[in-house]
Amino acid sequence: MSLLMVLDYAGVALFAATGALAASRKQLDLIGFLFFAAATGVGGGTLRDLVLGQTPVFWVKDPTYLLICAGVGIFVFLTAHRVEWRYRLLIWLDAVGLSAYSVMGAAKGFAVTQSPTIAIVTGTMTATFGGILRDLIANEPSILLRPEIYVTAALAGASAYTATHLLGLPLAYSSAAGIFVAFALRGGALHHGWMLPRYRPRAGRPQDEAMRKKKD
Repeated sequence: MSLLMVLDYAGVALFAATGALAASRKQLDLIGFLFFAAATGVGGGTLRDLVLGQTPVFWVKDPTYLLICAGVGIFVFLTAHRVEWRYRLLIWLDAVGLSAYSVMGAAKGFAVTQSPTIAIVTGTMTATFGGILRDLIANEPSILLRPEIYVTAALAGASAYTATHLLGLPLAYSSAAGIFVAFALRGGALHHGWMLPRYRPRAGRPQDEAMRKKKD
């Protein structure tokens, strides 16, 4: 099994676990767990494949991905009650999944298009869309609206992988670089509250001044 395949399976499993944990917070039944696990686990990769025109999408070609999601969903359904700090576990698993999928998405984007720009976009998209979809269907505040770094970590991880790959580093080293950068940023954001500067609204011009300038 190749390194990229391992990363792909690991990313799906980790995101599926975050989806199932979200289902546990909503106290859903087993079918709800399976749905959340599958939607979160394969959501980012599905969007990536559709954008790249790779159809049928990856989990249709290889149903192993769905079996992984189902297995993770059942496991979390049976064990989630033993974890008192489920939300903390969810966000840290999400961080690990984001790191792995930023590399996997970038690698697939580059393999299909040979474009570094597209590789970075597909890496970011693959790593973040599953979490966004999970929060949407769980009716939770979107990860995009939280102040700490999230999408930026995926962007940096995909960029680090793409840059080191273009420099000719072996796959293991370029993958490690991407994962390390993404996890360092996301982990630092979770632990230290790192965030980018936020937009601060400023008072606009008075209406009479704006109208006067328009007439002039």
